Amino acid sequence: MIQEFEKIKKVKGMLSLPGDKSISHRAVMFSSLAKGKSEIYNCLMSEDVISTINAFKNLGCKIEITNEKIIIEGKGIDGLQKPDNELYLGNSGTTTRLISGILAAQKFPTVLTGDKSLSKRPMKRIIEPLRLMGADIIGDNDHLPLKINPVKELKSIEYKLPMASAQVKSCVLLAGLFSDEKTCVIETKASRNHTETMLGLEVVEENDGTRKIYSSKKNYPEPNNITVPSDISTAAFFIVLTLLSENSELRLTNVSLNETRIGVLSVLKEMNGNIEYENVKTLNGEKRGDLIVKSSKLKNIEIPGKIIPNIIDEIPILSIAGLFAEGNFKIRNANELRHKESDRIKSVCNNLRLLGIDITEYDDGFEIIKDNTKSISKEAITFESYDDHRIAMAFSVLSLLLKQGGKINNFNCVSISNPDFLTQIKTVTQ
Repeated sequence: MIQEFEKIKKVKGMLSLPGDKSISHRAVMFSSLAKGKSEIYNCLMSEDVISTINAFKNLGCKIEITNEKIIIEGKGIDGLQKPDNELYLGNSGTTTRLISGILAAQKFPTVLTGDKSLSKRPMKRIIEPLRLMGADIIGDNDHLPLKINPVKELKSIEYKLPMASAQVKSCVLLAGLFSDEKTCVIETKASRNHTETMLGLEVVEENDGTRKIYSSKKNYPEPNNITVPSDISTAAFFIVLTLLSENSELRLTNVSLNETRIGVLSVLKEMNGNIEYENVKTLNGEKRGDLIVKSSKLKNIEIPGKIIPNIIDEIPILSIAGLFAEGNFKIRNANELRHKESDRIKSVCNNLRLLGIDITEYDDGFEIIKDNTKSISKEAITFESYDDHRIAMAFSVLSLLLKQGGKINNFNCVSISNPDFLTQIKTVTQ
């Protein structure tokens, strides 16, 4: 599907976005593990989260979806059941990596499969620590399909993350929920902390910034009512669109303000973005509040490597902000972008070159060079989504800002994280 966009005049109004994808995944997983009934409000109903829901349905959990909430009858620590077939997880890397830690502790075998894109994503990063815990897990050259065989029991370990990865961290910590002894994950660079926050895990912070996170059976989830805040990664597209549009102002309500997720706000504010917080509160351990965003004249800044894990999903849309900001936009130390739904470094570079933008591609990032940029094409360009939802939405925002508009090929991939993106755009633009 090719989606066309015309230039907008301005952004105005208020938007309530769907629930945070990372938190929605975990809310479904933890509720399914708990013994008894849990209710989840504002859960994101995207393709990725539906993959998580379907996986736990196939593992024997009763899950009822209504307009207001999701009701889950969790099975308890020994209650999950052997699925009748392979667990197909679509495009969801979060589902795959987190559920692997849970399934490694079960008394039945499972096979995990996914779509073409997911089958290319690296799984060695979870296979190795799970094997250290005694898991019997076999991958196809360290990719999907993954076959997980039952073992007598998993053992606790101390595992230092070789990279900043909330998915790997969570995989190990979730496996640790099935052991009497504490499992410890050590991270030297902070990654998303939703797992430890939502489960109330013990976290010890050293003076050098190292964090030690512990899990054991004592932390096994209990039934709960969870209200999921809106997704900051989804909000980022509307924030950048508002900042770059003249005479614009937008209020985004109930947005996640988790400290490990607001790096994109910090970067945009340092770029001179006019962004304010209101109605800030904490619920279910997660900080949230309203964002008020106004038109701004942005300038590019040096983005430090240490913040990259915090903004990794927002780099495509930050590159659009950087394109319109004063000075060159440069990202380095972002190798992980090569291993997302697409190679996002190459995806961003290829699309911007279609406009005549001079962009230098590095192994770990890219630089938009303004001085050498040719005249931007005056015809509507058809940008490639590369079947990557964040690339599709980032270049949709760019198309809305270009005088000639633009088109996105294979736009339907946005349903992976935000199936209502077009409706939301129409709601707040003129």
